Amino acid sequence: MWLPSSAMSWTRLLAWHPQPIPLLLIGCVLGGVLYLAGAIHLHRRGVHWPAGRGVCWLLGIASIAAACGTGIAGYGMRSFSVHMVQHMTLGMVTPIFLILGAPITLALRALPARPRGGRSMRGLLLVLLHSRVARILAHPLVTIPLFLASLYGLYFTSLFDLAMSSWLGHYWMLAHFLVVGLLFFWEVLGVDPTPHRRSPPVRMLELVVIMPFHAFFGIAIMMSSTPILKAFTTPPASWRLDAFADQHTAGGIAWAFSELPTLIVLLVVFAQWWRSDRRQAATRDRAVERHGDHELDAYNAYLARLAEQGKDHS
Repeated sequence: MWLPSSAMSWTRLLAWHPQPIPLLLIGCVLGGVLYLAGAIHLHRRGVHWPAGRGVCWLLGIASIAAACGTGIAGYGMRSFSVHMVQHMTLGMVTPIFLILGAPITLALRALPARPRGGRSMRGLLLVLLHSRVARILAHPLVTIPLFLASLYGLYFTSLFDLAMSSWLGHYWMLAHFLVVGLLFFWEVLGVDPTPHRRSPPVRMLELVVIMPFHAFFGIAIMMSSTPILKAFTTPPASWRLDAFADQHTAGGIAWAFSELPTLIVLLVVFAQWWRSDRRQAATRDRAVERHGDHELDAYNAYLARLAEQGKDHS
């Protein structure tokens, strides 16, 4: 595990230091190559795949590499603020970009449906999507508590310092942030197929539920009068870093990340809701043009009967 010996600077933070060396680079490159291969396969079959989705996926991959494969990873072992950048990136930003890339939809369209023998990869993916495990893991009663436990259950207990005792524990924790973020935003964004297909208002409500808890988490760190984590109390003297001021900065970063990514997701879900309403309205208009508006005709007939009854009584 590479640990920096000099004070932080933008140059040192953004310098490439893959950790662990081969796995991170291989994983990021493989994720990008497989996605692009699927998009190219669809293009050759004459199936349109939006370029914006590919850009989002690659931005998500790049954010993983930036958070875990640069100097940020080393400084994040001893600086609370840098670690919080890692957490918020992997837990809030990366999942949003990856899910907006719609990798499951791409896989379902690109993978062959009928192999010569056995079950296809596409079939296995469909089985996994409709499995009981997927339904449980994607349910809000699981994803919301997991998301909140990643904040309060780690930072305000001894689990965080235990994980930070080694680079392996640190990377396990970062992977945990990413997985929990993917599970939560997978269902909320609703770009890919999910086991629970909920309406946009319900998904927006799920997002709104966690907003105050996330904001309060950052405020609690900012307002703490004592260090809350042992792992960040003694940064190297050569860094010239005030641990308590760094903790205050970490809280501000956590609070700030509760605003912008949440706003982006709300806008995406609202846009989906608006497009869905427009499609339903267009479908209804076409049905009325072909077959007439039976509900309106029935209502007009009802009004006519009432008018006739009024004349008879008069």
